[in-house]
Amino acid sequence: MAEARPGLALRFQRRFLAARPLRSLPWPELEQSLRTAPDSALLADILHKTILHPLCVKYPPSAKYRRRFLTELIKKHESTAAEPLDELYDALTDVLKEEESTHCYKNYLLPTGDCVSLRESTALISGGTTGLVTWEAALGLAQWALENPGVFRDRTILELGSGIGFTGIAICKTCQPRTFTFSDCHPRVLRQLAENICLNGFSPEPDVTWGIQTEAQGQEVEGGNCQSPKVIVAELDWGSVTEKQLLGLRADVVIAADVVYDPEIILALIGMLQKLSTSRADRKAPEVFIAFTIRNPDTYQLFQAELDKVGIRWQIIPAHSSCNFLYDVQPDVTILQLFL
Repeated sequence: MAEARPGLALRFQRRFLAARPLRSLPWPELEQSLRTAPDSALLADILHKTILHPLCVKYPPSAKYRRRFLTELIKKHESTAAEPLDELYDALTDVLKEEESTHCYKNYLLPTGDCVSLRESTALISGGTTGLVTWEAALGLAQWALENPGVFRDRTILELGSGIGFTGIAICKTCQPRTFTFSDCHPRVLRQLAENICLNGFSPEPDVTWGIQTEAQGQEVEGGNCQSPKVIVAELDWGSVTEKQLLGLRADVVIAADVVYDPEIILALIGMLQKLSTSRADRKAPEVFIAFTIRNPDTYQLFQAELDKVGIRWQIIPAHSSCNFLYDVQPDVTILQLFL
């Protein structure tokens, strides 16, 4: 039992700090453990690894999420004969005093020991965009990248539709790229993206190709100024970007997550990929990896059909297995490698 307890608390910690759905937390294991040996020490350990963890104190999940988590933890405690635990009730009292905010934080603990902390919107759609939250395909693509760091090491990476930055920041922290260009087209997303990059210890360089200036470029960078990759944030509209602009990026690898969800966007993406295929001075096209969640099979089939129509070959990358750092990422995330 002594060996199982630390592991159980850590599983709660990993999922809680990333604000994964509460139903995905290991409640059944906790119930079983408490039935076997009612013990307030186990609940106190979980509390200190979640609500009272320094990351949660500095970059907390939403008040609603923490309130629901504590309510459930108290229910488990009260259903046992364990000793009373005042810390639980004190923590809930503190959360109940908080007002709801339009933003929250999520902290993703990576297997390497690194952490990606992100400021996100509490709403799926905010400011007319869905780009202010992290989607499942971004998590799946990051997991694959951590399993395949050689794809990115000492290379120049372009990410399309970076959103608020999870995948790219994880790659910058773990895969040692030479240069990483984050890109998106929504001004509010770009501002939040730049802030999250700074939050994780990187300082975006002014983008001379597109001339993007963000508030975050004047902010203090968390964790010092010890970055190794050169980091750029670019406003990139797939319809209007020119081959000359893409040539200036000299991307060796292009990645994107959750950009295949609408027929109009698919056509714009295909056009962008065609520009990329001719945007290298040495005529060597970049390696391309696209991750997406299949919500509508018709949209997925349209993407494949449009790729075939323009002569872009593709293959499905085998599902990751050894690096599932969130334990509950949806299995319907697919990664395609494209051959331009």
